[in-house]
Amino acid sequence: MRILIVEDERRLAANIATLLREQASFAVDISNDGEDGRHMAMTNPYDLLILDLMLPKIDGLTVLKSLRAAKVRTPVLVLTARDDTGEVVRALDIGCDDYMTKPFEMAELLARCRALIRRSHGQSEALLKVGALAINTASRQVTIGGKNVALHAMEYRLLEYLALRAGEIVSKSDILERLYDFDSENFSNVVEVYISTLRRKLDPGPGYKLIHTVRGQGYKLGEQPE
Repeated sequence: MRILIVEDERRLAANIATLLREQASFAVDISNDGEDGRHMAMTNPYDLLILDLMLPKIDGLTVLKSLRAAKVRTPVLVLTARDDTGEVVRALDIGCDDYMTKPFEMAELLARCRALIRRSHGQSEALLKVGALAINTASRQVTIGGKNVALHAMEYRLLEYLALRAGEIVSKSDILERLYDFDSENFSNVVEVYISTLRRKLDPGPGYKLIHTVRGQGYKLGEQPE
């Protein structure tokens, strides 16, 4: 999952980014003004946008209007320091999906982010199940046939994304865009490496696979005995 934070309070933005990276294994980008944030949200695929309303250059409501007018459907969580019900109502009417008033608890922010991302993929519960595979997106616990599976952060990030899109073909380029933020280096064969590692850890036995290669198109997570 990849998230964009548009927040001009640099310390707050950095703290949110650290929380999302360390406790949810998300890739995170940060913008500190509305003009740059709008450009980033328009030109990159994100699973969630965390948007402050009081921003330099372009305010958050204008950013939100522009995104929805351009048919950008990324879920938006609005942050506001103002105790202004009218402003919140305007943001909801324009198309934000949720809001939080500063100051807020980081644990609640994290829970709201997870919920918005799940709902955008048609999932209401924190527990994702695909055949014998179970992923608790709140605790990041992964089991296969009831047995715990230890995954590194990037492996978990990839698996969660495939699970949210279970049954769909997910292209290599789409995966790369969700694995990394702007500051990360990536290599052309990294997807194949992580897919191979996940298969070794998840496949329950001979003649049965959960992660399937669709030649020339990408990968699909699903229970398809061979």
